[in-house]
Amino acid sequence: MTNTLPRRVLGELDVPAIGFGAMVLSPGMYGEIDDRRAVTALTAAIDAGGTFIDTSDAYGDHGHNEQLVGTAVRGRRDEVTVATKFGLKLADGAEPHPLKVGYAFEELAVNAEPRYVRDQAGNSLRNLGIDVIDLYYLHFPDPQVPIEDSVGAMAELVAEGKVRALGVCNVTPDELRRAHAVHPLAAVQTEWSMWRPVDPGLLEVARELGIGLVPWSPLGAGFLTGTVQQLAADDFRTNAPRFDPRSLAANNASYAALQALAADLGITRSQLALAWLLHQDPAVVPIPGSRTPEHIVENLAAADIVLHPDTLARIDEVLARIQPVGGTLLQDAR
Repeated sequence: MTNTLPRRVLGELDVPAIGFGAMVLSPGMYGEIDDRRAVTALTAAIDAGGTFIDTSDAYGDHGHNEQLVGTAVRGRRDEVTVATKFGLKLADGAEPHPLKVGYAFEELAVNAEPRYVRDQAGNSLRNLGIDVIDLYYLHFPDPQVPIEDSVGAMAELVAEGKVRALGVCNVTPDELRRAHAVHPLAAVQTEWSMWRPVDPGLLEVARELGIGLVPWSPLGAGFLTGTVQQLAADDFRTNAPRFDPRSLAANNASYAALQALAADLGITRSQLALAWLLHQDPAVVPIPGSRTPEHIVENLAAADIVLHPDTLARIDEVLARIQPVGGTLLQDAR
């Protein structure tokens, strides 16, 4: 039996106010994890009402993350809105197109050529074990392919009934406007949290065009939970300057005021970070990820938290004083 969370709208999709980011459930992201534990986490999210599940063909090897999601939604498909992405995992025969993003790895290889889109979607449908993808994203814009061409190929999937709604990720305001002109977009994914402000231009265009915002890494890759003191050697976050031991210590000290504020409110720091995001715009749907059922339930409960305007003002005052050390997970260098 699925619990009910407050609902929000992304295009024509009706989704819970907080979804679930499944990326953390594949090995090589936040250290090792077995499939049984991963499916248990997904099931906990669905049971708690986090029925908007976000994945990608690039998470894990050979469609591993999508397959985990497929296992969890089997027999419960009518309860779940499934979102996945393409373009970051190269299709067979696709030439890699380097994309500088200022990420922990400095450069990504993408390919969003129209000729590969249909096959990539077909692979995702098979991995997920479903007949239609509810929300299909372009993972990153391809620097060698006009975004209009990529979205045009995605729009053909909607016409064929293989996809219900389209979205884009990690785009500029201009790219968002151009993509939406080809086919109406339900959502745009971007990094946004108390750690990284949203691009005000992107927010403005999304509001103007009625496009929902789906913040990825809404808990700052776990930093905003206030529990990250050190990382395992196989955790991908060790590549990010913000998680360097000295940077991490400095940042934990800087953000301690938020811990005190959360304690005053009787909520966790994670809940404060998620509730704050929800109060920024009615079309915001964050997708935190976790491997622990208790933390998943805790995160989703933030959807019911109402922050008084005075509290929001206090948060803004604290954030205005903080100077994070070590940058963010994604800094656009295009």
